[in-house]
Amino acid sequence: MRTDGRESDNVEDRRGQSGRGMPGGVRIGRGGLGVGTILVALVASYFLGIDPRLVMGVLGGLDSGAPTQVQVPSEPAGKPADELGRFVAVVLADTEDTWRELFRQAGGTYREPKLVLFSGMYPTACGMGQSAAGPFYCPEDQKVYIDLSFFRQLQERFRAPGDFAQAYVIAHEVGHHVQNLLGIMEKTAQLRSRMSPRDYNEVSVRVELQADCFAGVWAHHADRMRNVLEPGDLEEALRAATAIGDDVLQKQSQGYVVPDSFTHGSAAQRTRWFRTGFESGSMQACNTFEARQL
Repeated sequence: MRTDGRESDNVEDRRGQSGRGMPGGVRIGRGGLGVGTILVALVASYFLGIDPRLVMGVLGGLDSGAPTQVQVPSEPAGKPADELGRFVAVVLADTEDTWRELFRQAGGTYREPKLVLFSGMYPTACGMGQSAAGPFYCPEDQKVYIDLSFFRQLQERFRAPGDFAQAYVIAHEVGHHVQNLLGIMEKTAQLRSRMSPRDYNEVSVRVELQADCFAGVWAHHADRMRNVLEPGDLEEALRAATAIGDDVLQKQSQGYVVPDSFTHGSAAQRTRWFRTGFESGSMQACNTFEARQL
């Protein structure tokens, strides 16, 4: 991927900072997308790369007790100066340019998300973010959170190397932000209380596949407008989408596949919807909620 574009000003480099659970900090609300057992949520999030609250939402009920409070570090955020951090800033800037134009064409206004680089753990409006959760988007504060050690895992553990594989991960999380701006995340979260965990799994899959499709839409327009793709880039993204398919991860972790427990979609589904967005360049083509076949 070409990385000679501008760097986003919306990257907060919080690496080396952390927050502690204690009174007087950010108030973490109940409800929303967050429900279930923290352990399973973190494990699933580590492998799948989504807001841990959405993973927890599939599992069952976190609405007990008072909201958690965490202390936000008082140090100001810096700008990334290392090569990988600046790469993230370039990719985020490209998503900003692309989605701003697409929203403008549709008569809307794109509100840019912040992207927070952290290490270990960091407080968010969705709870204490941890590196084990992988990259995730928090709709409450409209921020993407990434511990860059995940990109090493993507290469070594998931065997999906390449800069465009990393760009795909960022674009997927920004896809969740687009869903949030469109009201999709709020509407799907409201379904949780009216559905069984098994039925809500299917909703979660459709949410994730749409974010994959939106990532493809970004890649389509970014390449058409700014010629950012290099030979092999598309294959890198598809390899990453395959590597984090529910069926592939389940087969690796437990030796068998349970389709009813999918929350993100199979490898074939994830690559299919990324291709749909990439080949069409159309947000309308990403309506996974009305698709008869995923």
